Formats: sequence, C-alpha cells, structure tokens
Amino acid sequence: MERRSEAAGPAPSAAYTTTVGAMYLGFAEDVLKSALAEGLRGRVQLILTSPPFPLNRKKKYGNRLGDEYIEWLAAFAPSFKELLTNSGSIVIEMGNAWEAGEPAMSTLALEALLKFLKVGDLKLCQQFICHNPARLPTPAQWVNVDRIRVKDSYTHLWWMAATTRPKADNRRVLKAYSRSMLKLLRTQKYNAGRRPSEHHIGAKSFLKNNNGAIPSNVLTFTNTLSTDPYLGYCREQGLPLHPARMPGELAAFFIKFLTEAGDLILDPFAGSNTTGAAAEDLQRRWVAIEANDDYLQGSKGRFPAGVSCGPEALL
Repeated sequence: MERRSEAAGPAPSAAYTTTVGAMYLGFAEDVLKSALAEGLRGRVQLILTSPPFPLNRKKKYGNRLGDEYIEWLAAFAPSFKELLTNSGSIVIEMGNAWEAGEPAMSTLALEALLKFLKVGDLKLCQQFICHNPARLPTPAQWVNVDRIRVKDSYTHLWWMAATTRPKADNRRVLKAYSRSMLKLLRTQKYNAGRRPSEHHIGAKSFLKNNNGAIPSNVLTFTNTLSTDPYLGYCREQGLPLHPARMPGELAAFFIKFLTEAGDLILDPFAGSNTTGAAAEDLQRRWVAIEANDDYLQGSKGRFPAGVSCGPEALL
C-alpha cells in the first residue's frame, strides 16, 4: 500500500454505484489528483471521514507513524478545501495515540490537527467527542496487565471549514426531551433567576417546546451489533470485516447537522463505507474512496437494495 502517483490522471471508473452515490478504488491522494476531483471541485458540502489513526504500530488497514503521519494528513488540507462549497465543512475523526512502549499519550493527533488547519487555512468550528462505552480496554498493557491506566473509550471529531459560518442547523439533530424537561413543559413552572455561575435564567427561557433538546458535543454511540446487512454480507462472501468501523449513528449525526437532502458528501478514506450508507439513507449524494479492495467489496453489503457498475450520474 505504499505506491503513490504524482501526475494527474484521467477520471477513474467507479467500482460500484447506487442511484445517488459512487465508490472508487484507489488511494485518496491519487484519486483526488485525477479528473474526478475537477468534477467535484466546489460542489462538496461535507467531507466526513475517519483516516487511519496516528498509531505507533502498523495496522492492516494501513497507517503512517510519527512525523510522516502529520505531513501525510496535512497534505490533503488544500485539496479538501478546494472541493468544498462556500458553506461546506470538513469533519475528521481521530483517535488517540500512545508513545511506543510507554504509558504516555502521544501528541501526534493534536499536532496533525494543528498542521492540517494551518496548511489548509481552515477555521476550527467545534470539537466533538464520540464516546463508546462498549470499547475494549486499551491500551491493554497499561489497562489490563499493569493496571496503571483506565481504558481509552473515545475519539475526537474535529469540525473545520473555510469560514466560521458554514451551513449548519442544530434543529436537525435535536434529542428527545428528558423526563424532567417534559415535566417543565407540562407544568410551565421553572426556578428562574441568577445562578452561581452568574447566568440569569429568564422565567420563560426553558418553557418553550422546541420539539427536542439541543445535543452536546459529547456523542455516545456503540458499534456492537453482531448482525446487520454489512456483517452478514462479509461473512457470506468470505470477506474481512474492517477493524475500525465508524458507527452509523455518528455519520448520520454530522450528515443531518451539516447538510440537507440532495447535498454531496465525500469520504476519501471510506473503509466499509459507513458514510456513504448513512448519506444514502438520508437522501444525500455521496462519493467514497477506498484503497483496500477487500474492504471496498465488503462495503457493498451496506446497500441492501443492491449496487451496480453503471455510469456515475451524480457528477
């Protein structure tokens, strides 16, 4: 997986398509230098992706180490920015890294983020945390064996854009009201006034029914299903499961928050194509790129209605 091409090439053919999306086989750095990128330029509303994490040991899905990772990820920033609409966003999921052989966290993820923002001249709109309470205890040596750390159960998601006001609407991602909030709405009684934080809460501030609560930037999703169309398809076809799958609910959250029906979404490190499947379910157009053919073939199982090798109608 170390081959790289420098010259721009013709637009590649999609490995498969749906009525609103197309999946391409290849390295993102190659595909985004092809004529395909010209067709996408200025048209992508959201780049939502989970690139290989900056780990200190090699994984089967391919990842770079140390400074090489920082430079590799930052090199995508200008091309990503060029693909966006004027109101478009980039959301990158990034896990934590640990120093090799030491119970100390690495700063690689933060360094990579800062370099990406600088090279792309991007604004950091907001930081999100995705908490997975069912995640296995890691790093195993320090958590399970030496018992000197607690398990690492979250990833960061960094929301970036070329502007501080990209398209976004939190009314599209409202949560169900809690029991206590439903009681307030029913009784229309609230303890208004000044709080110890010096905030002043008006008598009617919390008594309007907005059809849901605004979510926080800490999102809790698990990825523990033992049966779903993707898992079943991979087993039937004898294909390996992707070891670092993004929860579908996580992809859906950002797609609903930052895009509208008909918008175009790109995932340049698609893996099992969670992003494409979530976009399809939410009536968004999508383009995905994946370098590993086994993972690409397995991702077809995310589309129960089937896929085809027909022409890409979305560009």
